[in-house]
Amino acid sequence: MSQIIPLFPLKTVLFPRGFLPLRIFEPRYLDMISRCMKRGEGIGVVLIRDGREVGPAASTYDVGTLSQISYWHKRADGLLGVTLSGSQRFRILSHEVQANQLVQAEVELLPAISSCSLDAQYQPMAVMLEKIITQLDPPFSTMDTCYDDGDWVSARLVELLPLPLESKQNLFLLEDVSTRLQELEKILSKRGLW
Repeated sequence: MSQIIPLFPLKTVLFPRGFLPLRIFEPRYLDMISRCMKRGEGIGVVLIRDGREVGPAASTYDVGTLSQISYWHKRADGLLGVTLSGSQRFRILSHEVQANQLVQAEVELLPAISSCSLDAQYQPMAVMLEKIITQLDPPFSTMDTCYDDGDWVSARLVELLPLPLESKQNLFLLEDVSTRLQELEKILSKRGLW
C-alpha cells in the first residue's frame, strides 16, 4: 500500500532508529515541518544524488527513510531546530515537484530489516560506536543504545562516520545485516579504522 509524503532531500543518510538534528531555514521546509507537526505526518529523508539542499529541487536516490519529528525548538540563532527520528525505509514510486520546489512523493514502505545479535568478530564496532556516542551531544548521547544488535550498531556507524555518501547509501540498501557488517568491516579496514 502506498502513501504520499513530503521529501526532505539531504546530503546524509538516515536509517530506521536513527536521529537527525537539523536547522530549518528555507520557507518550503518551514511550511513542510509546520504542516507535518500539525497533522502528525511523516517526512521522507532521502539522499541527494545530484543537486543541492537549497534552491531548486534536487535529484534523489529512490530509497529513503520515513521519519517523524521527535523534538523541535527555536535555536539561539533564530532558526528552527528539529530532530527527526527514522522509522521505516521506503521506495519512491513517483514524485511531483511543487511550485515552491518541495517534492511530494508516492512511496511504498519496505519491510523492516530483522535485527540480529552482533557476532563477536564485530564487537570492536560496538566499542568504536560507544566511544563516538559518548562524545556527542543529545539526541545521540541520550538515545537508547543496543550495542549487542548488529543492525543498530552498523546503522549508527554508517550514519555517524565520515564515509563517502555513495558508500553510506549502498550500505543502507543492504537488507541483510550480516552483509552490511561485512561490507562495513571492509570499508573500515581500507580506512585504517579496523
